[in-house]
Amino acid sequence: MAFPTFALFPSNGSLSRPSISPIFNPHLKSLSSSFNLKRREQVQMRRGVGVNVNVLLSIREISERVLDALVDALFQFNDQPYLPSQNNFAPVEEMCNPVRILDVIGEIPVDFPVGVYIRNGPNPIFGGLKSTTSIFGHTSNTWIEGEGMLHALYFTKDEQQEWIVSYNNKYVETETFNLEKKRNKPCFLPAIEGDSPAVLAALLFNKLRFGTVDKYISNTNIFYHSGKYYSIAENHLPQEIDIHTLETLDNWNIGGAWNRPFNSHPKKAPGTGELVVMGVDFVKPFFVLGVVSDDGKTLVHKVDLQFQRCTLCHEIGVTEKYNVIMDMPLTINIERLLKGGPLIKYDKEDYTRIGVMPRYGDADSIKWFVVQPHCTFHIFNCFEDGDEIVIRGCRALGSIVPGPDFGLNKLEWFSRGFKPIVSDKTILDNNKDDGFLFGRAYEWRLNMRNGETKERNLTGTAFFMDFPLGNEKFIGYKNKYGYAQVGDLSVTSCCGKVKFGMLAKLYFEDLETRKLLGGSYSLSEDLIKVEYHNLEDNSFCSGAAFVPKNGGSDEDDGWIISFVHNERTNISQLK
Repeated sequence: MAFPTFALFPSNGSLSRPSISPIFNPHLKSLSSSFNLKRREQVQMRRGVGVNVNVLLSIREISERVLDALVDALFQFNDQPYLPSQNNFAPVEEMCNPVRILDVIGEIPVDFPVGVYIRNGPNPIFGGLKSTTSIFGHTSNTWIEGEGMLHALYFTKDEQQEWIVSYNNKYVETETFNLEKKRNKPCFLPAIEGDSPAVLAALLFNKLRFGTVDKYISNTNIFYHSGKYYSIAENHLPQEIDIHTLETLDNWNIGGAWNRPFNSHPKKAPGTGELVVMGVDFVKPFFVLGVVSDDGKTLVHKVDLQFQRCTLCHEIGVTEKYNVIMDMPLTINIERLLKGGPLIKYDKEDYTRIGVMPRYGDADSIKWFVVQPHCTFHIFNCFEDGDEIVIRGCRALGSIVPGPDFGLNKLEWFSRGFKPIVSDKTILDNNKDDGFLFGRAYEWRLNMRNGETKERNLTGTAFFMDFPLGNEKFIGYKNKYGYAQVGDLSVTSCCGKVKFGMLAKLYFEDLETRKLLGGSYSLSEDLIKVEYHNLEDNSFCSGAAFVPKNGGSDEDDGWIISFVHNERTNISQLK
């Protein structure tokens, strides 16, 4: 089946009428008759251009209306219901203006810094995530989608040095957010999960109607560079944010030098203050790495790493001299979709490797290390230790993104995925894949001299953990401590969403000597010491951050803060 396309002019300067400035030239007097003739021809030409422009604009408007009518006729939007156990994931109302918090339980430490805590996360407009039904089949938004909303808690002091705490939230207003808000209805067809023909149709119709295959959700992270804050998700450029008002200012393309997606967790290079970024795309070049100047004005290095597949890489690592690249078999593949497979898929049979690249290197300069199959979205830290590059992250044997294959029972899939595991080998040798989402702190040691690789689990099988964090002053340097959110297995397995009921402090240089409650392990694994901090019953955290103490000298001199939601009272607090 063939579909018509229209090559449309942009509605900018190329459509405006040209202007002619009067000039004085003595040579024009002897050519007056020919000049007048050319001038009349120019006027007629200009009038013709105006007519052609109007025709093109009319064609564009008609084509847009035809496509909109076709989509409305072919596709029916449906709401994805939230289970009672998923109410914490339902969208909240936008406030736009700050509200002072008067109910403060306990005391804010005197030496807690003045500042703002901002969490970015999905908050779908129009009531929640959507699905569509059409002659092509079904498609659905995945759990990682939904428009980004910033939640900000401001800590300031009055003239008497008394704390003033206020809260605000606001959507990140990307171009696609503003488009749907103006139309006041869902417009973009879900285009990640579903029947292959329906996903293809959604990608095509989105591209024809809006110039992009999917929405710019900007819902994953907010990062800082050179005095500015940016909201980001994997599928588009970052948006600069005014943290005082939460207003969305503009896309950040690094002075026009970056024209592709931008990863959610760029890293500040130790020593130089430069920002190391990457961008993956489902068409070549699949993976491009960049280095941004410390003032944020210049892209000082940009290189195609010559990937042969589109790896959905979420985070990059840095050391003092190197960039660390996680190349996992979680891929976006249009050819696979055309053959009836999923757009995004984790294939544990495909190769898995970690690359170590000099800061300003190219594809040929990368030293690749083949490692055991895994999916690692988040990294604690990377650093150099003699001849070795050390990477620590939260590693699972399968991918929680995008979720189960279309048509599978999501609750059953989550229940199996987070089932407690005995060992990684059991999962790899077992056809049932139980425990494949169970994330554990993990360490790779890559020897740059002899190419040797050492791998080990750092934590046991009693609790799964993810969303690692730490003192950002130690990024790229050897560090002693890390922190993570710890999942509640019983709740997560029956909810279909990950819920974190504890926080953990990891001691990378201390070995664990106790048997963990609820699980066991062999002491020969050399697992590290971990302190677990329980939240209240029916309370779950998200967006934990480390706040260093003013004037603190030790790596762990600070506080862990997080929004915590109590599902019994339906109240959220910062703790």
